[in-house]
Order: sequence, then structure tokens, then C-alpha cells
Amino acid sequence: MALRASTSRTFPSSALLEFPLIAVLRAPHSRNYAPVVRVLAAAGIRSIELTLSTPGTVELFPELRQLIPATVDLGVGTITNLNQAELALEAGADFLVTPTMNVDLVHLACDRGVPVYPGGLTPTELHQGWTAGATAVKIFPASTVGVDYVGQLRGPFPDIQIIPSGGVNLDDVLPWLRAGALAVSVGGPLIGDAFTGGSLNEMKKRADRAVQLIASHRSSS
Repeated sequence: MALRASTSRTFPSSALLEFPLIAVLRAPHSRNYAPVVRVLAAAGIRSIELTLSTPGTVELFPELRQLIPATVDLGVGTITNLNQAELALEAGADFLVTPTMNVDLVHLACDRGVPVYPGGLTPTELHQGWTAGATAVKIFPASTVGVDYVGQLRGPFPDIQIIPSGGVNLDDVLPWLRAGALAVSVGGPLIGDAFTGGSLNEMKKRADRAVQLIASHRSSS
């Protein structure tokens, strides 16, 4: 099947450009999301991804959206098919994230004017997503290839925008950004055990550190 080159690429939101980190949340159930979302937003995290591997994510999405300022983007991730994407968009998702490269899903997001970050690992997959109109392509799992992969991809694809995800620790944030990533996705190393009875205050400390790392990156750019 021939790829459809997009002429309607949706660009990153001001929230992501100003604070290039996406907090990825996976919980036992979406009922567990609210306190974590509140703390992250209050700490200064500007982009939060709620994953469909968490039961009830789409159903509770509108309620969760009301808990945080409009200046914080709330998106839906782990989307694997068009029906899930449609439901996420109907719920009000500010951006979409996929673990695999589905160009039809990229086209849907482009047509709706919503940023989309499709996942892939190989140059072929990532170029397909970028050509289809992805806002940025998600290197997943990023820990498999490492920071140098950004420069290697930029050789043949100089304009491609990249977000690493999977195995990204807080100590990895600055190296990835300095290598040229548009943003980074951080899950477990940021959230920790907050969904399983762990301290929200300890999570806030990690979020504060993430905010400081981004501030240092911006001041040195």
C-alpha cells in the first residue's frame, strides 16, 4: 500500500515546546489517576499521557481533564487502532500516542488537527510515521538504542522530530534533549510507586527534579 504523504502535519503544542517532557501514567484503574495527575500538574509538568492499558481511561478522561489547568496537555497513549483513537478524540484528548507505527492513525490525527506521536524503532518505521504527518515519532523502546540514535537518524532524515520513550530515566532527560530530541517520555522512574500506595510527596520530589532539569536545559540552549 502506498504511503499518503501528509500536508497537514500538526505541530507540537506550546505546552510541549515550553516543557519538553511527557509524564506517562499506567495505573491499576483510572480511578487511581486523579491524585497523581493533580500533583504532577501542580509541580509544573505540562504534558500528561494516560494509557489505554489502564481500565476506564477514556470513560474518566473528561472528569480528569477538569482537575488540571487548560495550560496542561492531557493525552491518551497505548492506542493501537482507529476505534481507540476515535474514542480518545471524542473524550477530548490533547494528543495521541501509539506504541506501534499505524499510518492510518497518524492520518486521522492530522485530519483532526491533534498532535500525534506514533511509536517505532527502525529507520523504516520512523520514516513512515514522519512522512505520514506525525508531529514527532516516538522511539520505542528508546533504551534499546540509546541517545546516539538521534544523530544517526538525522543523517538520512535531517528534519525528523523524535521523542524517546521506554526505559528513559530522569538522568537520561538532559542527554536525550541535548542530542536533539523534541521531548522525552518518562513513566515509572517519575511516577514510582505512587499508584500502589507509595508516597505522593516522594513523587512530587521527582517531578520537581524533572522541572529543574528542563529549566537547566532551557537556560543552556
